Amino acid sequence: MAILEKIENPEDIKTLSPAELTHLAAEIRQKIVEVVSRNGGHVAPSLGVVELTIALHYVFNSPRDKIIWDVGHQAYAHKLLTGRRDQFHTLRQYGGLSGFTKRSESPHDPFTTGHSSTSISAALGIASAKRIKSDPAKVIAVIGDGSMTAGLAYEALNQAGDMHKDLIVILNDNEMSIAPNVGALSSLLSRTFSAVRIQSMRKNFGEFLKKLPGIGDDVYQMAKRSEESFKTFVTPGMLFEAFDFDYFGPIDGHNMGHLIDILENIQNIKEPVLLHVNTIKGKGYAPAEKNPVYFHGCGQFEIESGTCLPKKAAPPSYTQVFARTLVTLAEKDDRIVAVTAAMPAGTGLSEFAGRFPGRFFDVGIAEPHGVTFAAGMATEGFKPVVAIYSTFLQRAYDQILHDVCIDALPVIFAVDRGGIVGEDGPTHHGLFDLSYLRCLPNMVIMSPKDENELRRMMVTALAHNGPVAIRYPRGASEGVEIDREIQPIEIGQSEILAQGDDLLILAIGRGVIEAMAARRRLRDEGIRATVVNSRYIKPLDTRTFVALAEKIPRIVTVEENVRIGGFGSAVLEGFADAGFSGFEMRRVGIDDTFVTHGPQEKLRNEYHVDKDAVIQAAHDLIQ
Repeated sequence: MAILEKIENPEDIKTLSPAELTHLAAEIRQKIVEVVSRNGGHVAPSLGVVELTIALHYVFNSPRDKIIWDVGHQAYAHKLLTGRRDQFHTLRQYGGLSGFTKRSESPHDPFTTGHSSTSISAALGIASAKRIKSDPAKVIAVIGDGSMTAGLAYEALNQAGDMHKDLIVILNDNEMSIAPNVGALSSLLSRTFSAVRIQSMRKNFGEFLKKLPGIGDDVYQMAKRSEESFKTFVTPGMLFEAFDFDYFGPIDGHNMGHLIDILENIQNIKEPVLLHVNTIKGKGYAPAEKNPVYFHGCGQFEIESGTCLPKKAAPPSYTQVFARTLVTLAEKDDRIVAVTAAMPAGTGLSEFAGRFPGRFFDVGIAEPHGVTFAAGMATEGFKPVVAIYSTFLQRAYDQILHDVCIDALPVIFAVDRGGIVGEDGPTHHGLFDLSYLRCLPNMVIMSPKDENELRRMMVTALAHNGPVAIRYPRGASEGVEIDREIQPIEIGQSEILAQGDDLLILAIGRGVIEAMAARRRLRDEGIRATVVNSRYIKPLDTRTFVALAEKIPRIVTVEENVRIGGFGSAVLEGFADAGFSGFEMRRVGIDDTFVTHGPQEKLRNEYHVDKDAVIQAAHDLIQ
């Protein structure tokens, strides 16, 4: 019987021998590769932390001790070891396990994650609460080196060092982005310095030095600086020591024995501790080790070769259309610069980076900085295009408001993955951007019905002397014919796509596709609808909408955004401001809820934002 099949909870791990722990790691890797090859997911991050995960559960006692995985996409091994082995085949499937840690899913998930760099802040909050309750349980935050590019992580480190809470931070360094591994010496010193007897001796000796009459504190500070200087010579821990953390590492994150030794040592330290481990992203699966960028988050693939399984032929994605168009426009205008937050491939900007390296800027996982950085460039006459997923742009809200909109700086926000995203779930759906951007003065908001209109909106945005957000969905575009010459669209101008006297359907962005599909079905029932592609949510084409509504007072608005504060709300506000009344209206959009994970089409139907929802709204009005 496989060892993994015997693991029902973390306590079962503690009875295994070193050889069995190593074999368990191999079985976990095999299970992760098997499931992700079918379901898609974040295979490389989870493969890189298998030994670390086993060691953590071997030494600590979850769920009493709290293990917080930053982002959460590297927690697949954690899920397998915490009672979710039999459900693991449902990973990222509708109704199945989340691809991230989720409090409602297991008591072993103390914090719901999905966006990066939150683990240290959350862990410090939990540790502080435990101290108030006199709870001696340990709190451990596991954060990747990529997540250490975000300011939030340093804000948490700064407070933790100042508060001297009982907290362990594990830095999973899988790209050597903090510092190179200096070999066996650093591992030996870290395990030696972390031993209980050494820690006790350091503390007692320090107290002795402080008590020396007249010179005690000076001697103590000199001794402390000498030790830190020696450790810095052989380890890259100076930064973390500056935050008043006890630093240990770097050590080999795949050496189970070393990991267990040092974790057993540092669990006895009652001050902030940072353990630096070096791991290989995709460890144990050759294709993922060779191409960790693709296997960071991938679709279905063939296990033997690692090649992506072919998908049904489809038009280019909206992301690809945006990226190609930006390159074309940048060839003619050297004022265009591109900014992304650690997502050059995901936002399609890799080609731009290759073609115009001096005009491409990857700011790391630091969306707030990226927005203000772009604002600074705009003040010097450049045209920054900031490509960020809708869900991540939320992290830079103050900078959009304060640093871009107040001075109406010409920064273009390419808001990728607006709407329902799919299997990554509630932390990744872009269902709030129309609401949170619409209230900002000076902001123009566009959303195209297809890829040709996206191109036209990009030209329009670059010609506008002020902030613009262009919101487009994840996935394949509509396959429409592309205009050879890209013509701008008058700001605030809508487009009437079809005419009928029974019903008025006002739609924005991807909602236009659902509106047109609903119109065809309604026509077969004898219901004739006028369909309007709004194009803009701000400024809204209220004059056109009122003129049409005066003749057709039965109105349906369609959007893939929360209804609160969204497109439908904007239409109602526009009618109210125009003094227009005497109409009936239904708003198709997301209710006041968070959307779970699953296939996009399934979720659109489940949450009533597809053509069936438009048809139902039409029936309610007509009847």
